[in-house]
Amino acid sequence: MADVANPFDPDQQAAYRHWRAWKLARLAAPEPAPSVVELQDPRALAPAERAALLARIARDGVAVYRSPVLPEDPALPKLLGAQLGLRRLDANWLAEEDGISRIAVSSAQDGAGGFIPYTDRAIGWHTDGYYHPQQRRIRGMVLHCVRPARAGGENALLDPELAYIALRDESPAHVKALMRPDAMTIPARDDAGGVARPAQAGPVFSLDEDGCLHLRYTARTRSIEWRDDPQTGAAVQALRRLLERSPWIRRVRLQAGMGMIGHNVLHDRSAFEDDPARPRLLLRARFRDRVELPAEAAWRNG
Repeated sequence: MADVANPFDPDQQAAYRHWRAWKLARLAAPEPAPSVVELQDPRALAPAERAALLARIARDGVAVYRSPVLPEDPALPKLLGAQLGLRRLDANWLAEEDGISRIAVSSAQDGAGGFIPYTDRAIGWHTDGYYHPQQRRIRGMVLHCVRPARAGGENALLDPELAYIALRDESPAHVKALMRPDAMTIPARDDAGGVARPAQAGPVFSLDEDGCLHLRYTARTRSIEWRDDPQTGAAVQALRRLLERSPWIRRVRLQAGMGMIGHNVLHDRSAFEDDPARPRLLLRARFRDRVELPAEAAWRNG
């Protein structure tokens, strides 16, 4: 990367235009729902299945798949991820000992109880791990549905690279503001034992060590502090408008055996109604790796 201008550098216009053309040329027309890759068994991909997943991720940042594998198998997210280069599992404190989070409604008074992913409430736009320090960025993820809700629980998805294009095309000042190291701060979280998580300041857009774009964002309005200046305020408002009307937003409601794998894309979740006899259950694995996409070298190498 040392000898190649990075297109995500706001001052590198030629590199940006080259990459932008490469990215947009590979997109299909905007569609309300993502195309679905059929897999016989996500734990053991056939070469054509792996290629189809990689093609979708290169285009949209994430691939949605469907499989006949219905029983709960905690090993599935890790086995699937490893086949696409996702190996450094990030096990948060609410995950099980195997590092996999079981996303289901919890009424517990401690642990998962009370944290919004473990409720039936809607979750606004975000990327996973936005409260982590930069050295612990979540770059890839797998979300596999064991049981859907009786109603609701739909996800909206947006590739951060398309968000970057829209904001930079509107004004390069937007991406410059959102790249500042103190653009967004998540205040410290306290618990009965003191500071459970220190405050985390960082950029919204940043570059990984391999030059790829990373997005850190949450739409929540409480427990968040934005840099107090007009440029950041304008950029945040532009991003919020984009998340209300972008033609590239895709929506999907996962059914049993379906899932998503890809980069840490922007996503939300609608509220849902559970079936007490068969409550909603998703298996989530988050990784510090990015899906390995050989095609990404094309725009870097000209």
